[in-house]
Amino acid sequence: MRYCVIILDGAAGWPLASHGGRTSLQAASTPNLDRLTREGMLGLAQTVPEGTEPSSSAACTSILGYDPVADYVGRGAIEAASMGIALGPDEVALRLNLVTLNGGAMASYAAGHIPTADSHALVTELASHLDDETFRLYPGIAYRHILVVKGHPELLDARYTPPHDISDKQVAEHHPAGPGAELLHDYMERARPVIAQSSVTAARAAAGMAPSDVWPFWPGKAPDALEPFEECRGVRAAMTSGVDLLNGLGVLFGIDRLQIPGVTDGPDTDYAAQAEGALEALESYDLVVVHVESPDEAGHSGDVEGKIAAIEAIDREVVGRIAGSADDLRILAMPDHPTPIELKTHCGEAVPFVLHGPGILPNGGETYDEAAAGGTGAFVDPGHRVMDLLLG
Repeated sequence: MRYCVIILDGAAGWPLASHGGRTSLQAASTPNLDRLTREGMLGLAQTVPEGTEPSSSAACTSILGYDPVADYVGRGAIEAASMGIALGPDEVALRLNLVTLNGGAMASYAAGHIPTADSHALVTELASHLDDETFRLYPGIAYRHILVVKGHPELLDARYTPPHDISDKQVAEHHPAGPGAELLHDYMERARPVIAQSSVTAARAAAGMAPSDVWPFWPGKAPDALEPFEECRGVRAAMTSGVDLLNGLGVLFGIDRLQIPGVTDGPDTDYAAQAEGALEALESYDLVVVHVESPDEAGHSGDVEGKIAAIEAIDREVVGRIAGSADDLRILAMPDHPTPIELKTHCGEAVPFVLHGPGILPNGGETYDEAAAGGTGAFVDPGHRVMDLLLG
């Protein structure tokens, strides 16, 4: 038996008045997911445990079969692992976004979705001015970067607000607070003039998408040893994703990362190449994870048509290619968490999953969406047990 996990990041959501009370999943044309649903098992999974931040780190940890509470790793440390950053025992890694503030409000949590080339150039400038014995800044993908802070473990106990949680809102009450916060406030203040004077900022300003600030959040430290996926599940796994979070989870869980040209974190990703790369990898691996970020990015932007288009592209180019490609293939397809258009951020509600393949019996589902999944009565809580269903 071989297995494929398809993660439609953030694809679930709430009913939309603009689309007759349908969710993005219901409004999208998904003939391939609907076919898997009719032939397989449809249900809901609680991927975000109660009391846990509804982030992709918790939700995707669940999908991969790990307990996001017992096996908790701070997201900054996960993304650092993806980038090959070795953390010392006295170091804390934080995710650091380039953002755009306007009139004290979070105009863009992603600095107008700054391209990686521009972002790297700007982060290199910031590092040349601000790196010292305490701070080291590492460029990541697009607007996402890593700030490593040495000698201040108290930062793990500070309070943070992800910038995508406060889109279009005033940020004054959402800066880091608590232990070590002043250290970060000082870093943010010192970064501002460097960004303002950068040629990258000038060029982006001409296009109306200038970065203005940095925003640190999601701290983490080097994790204790985690049991590798192959040892705990008995299958050899690989993953394709355009974001550091998933790639970092792959590093920590011993899941190989596939290098597929054209795979990005946005709507410009090469969906077909990602699917074809996964199929090729299934010749060598028992299980392949295909993570697609684009629905989540559209959700954070409040772009309902973009989210629907992303869901349809995944159904057409990814699910359509993988489903039916082999008689011995089981497929699990699901979002990690909802990213409702109205919120422009994540919530912790259960998400629909569909299981399809040898040994999986239909349970009455007709369409792949939130309401239909709830109607089957199949509910997996805790969510990490959905991997047991896939491999069982």
